[in-house]
Amino acid sequence: MLILASKSATRKSLLENAGLRFSVASAGIDEREIEQAALTRGENRAGLARLLAETKALAVSAMTPAALVIGADQTIAFEGQGLHKPRDRDDAARRLMAMAGKSHQLHSGVALARQGSIVWSTVETAVLTFKPFDRKTLDRVLDREGEAILDSVAAYRLEGPSIRLFERIEGDYFTILGLPLLPLLAALEQHAPHIFEPGS
Repeated sequence: MLILASKSATRKSLLENAGLRFSVASAGIDEREIEQAALTRGENRAGLARLLAETKALAVSAMTPAALVIGADQTIAFEGQGLHKPRDRDDAARRLMAMAGKSHQLHSGVALARQGSIVWSTVETAVLTFKPFDRKTLDRVLDREGEAILDSVAAYRLEGPSIRLFERIEGDYFTILGLPLLPLLAALEQHAPHIFEPGS
């Protein structure tokens, strides 16, 4: 049995498109508490993404030990600071205007757990650079995006109208979407090859 320990519709869609059959479960962890403790210990944003992914996988694995559990999470770093999902459209607009013409990093962690132990994990990083843009341009994009951007830690969607705001992208597309899919599929082939068999 394969379980995705994430409520992300994007991650669910990526796995479905890869032909995997799985169920979804919420890890129910306090991400901000874990983040605060990790940063106090000196963890960087990339390490935090891996830690959150592992913690989610372990939480669900503790409830279903026989399953192979996928945990995933993403962090964003801009000018040395971490960012979270925007509270509302105004919050998203303020953030994106501050990032216009500048670069930031997206770190996507993914982990596999079985029987309460991590059997594999990794973190991948992408660097994204916004074009210089004005508030009028941004408002047009946000009008088209609607409420969808509030579910993104980065306050934009590369798979949506937000792509018009970017000048350059360095990194794997799946990593940017929040799930390093290619290394995950390779790990699944190693740890659970049967899930790729017909009917699995």
